[in-house]
Order: sequence, then C-alpha cells, then structure tokens
Amino acid sequence: QVQLVESGGGLVQDGGSLRLSCAASGLTFTRYGMAWFRQAPGKEREFAAAISWKNFNTYYADSVKGRFTISRDSAKNTLYLEMNSLKPEDTATYYCAADLWGLGSSRTEEYNYWGQGTQVTVSS
Repeated sequence: QVQLVESGGGLVQDGGSLRLSCAASGLTFTRYGMAWFRQAPGKEREFAAAISWKNFNTYYADSVKGRFTISRDSAKNTLYLEMNSLKPEDTATYYCAADLWGLGSSRTEEYNYWGQGTQVTVSS
C-alpha cells in the first residue's frame, strides 16, 4: 500500500520559514517524479514545485520561485520543501504527490498518488 505522509506544517509569521517533509512508503521512490501542490480555502489545487525521477531536475511555479526549494533523499524515501520568505498568500494545505517516471509535471492529473496534506498558515 502506497503512503505519502506530509509533516512540518504550522503557523509562521510573514517572512518566516518552514521545511515540509513527505515520507513515502509502498513504492519504489527512485522511479517516481515528486511534487508539491497546494490548495487554499475556496481555491483550486495549484502546482508549487516538482522534481524529476532522473537527474533530479527541479521546476517551480512563478509564485514561489526564488523562495522555495524542493529536494529529495532517496536513502530516506523522503521529499522536502524548504520555504523561505513566506507570505500570507502562501497559506494553504500542502500536498505531496508521486508520478511514476515523472519528469516534473505541473499537472495534477499526471500524479498517481497523493498525501493527506499538511497545513501552512502565514500570519501578517
């Protein structure tokens, strides 16, 4: 059974930092492109960042570029999202997702598995 379990969310002030983690199990992690998506209340789920299964190429939404860094640790089967200079508009539930042989797509429909999400709230 595939499980993606996010952690690291919380309440932070404007300009602060958080590091999200996503622990993967039940799949061959090295075969999957991974991504972070986010969903704010009343809005559609949107792409934040992705990392490919091979070569670890990274991709970012314009709204987070330069502030967020996605990375992965194959030895720990874990995906990370380092978030700096957080803004109130970054407030959302953050989800990790896995895409078999994924090259870093920003499309939700490309992803086979999803976590339950972790809440990030940025206060002004």
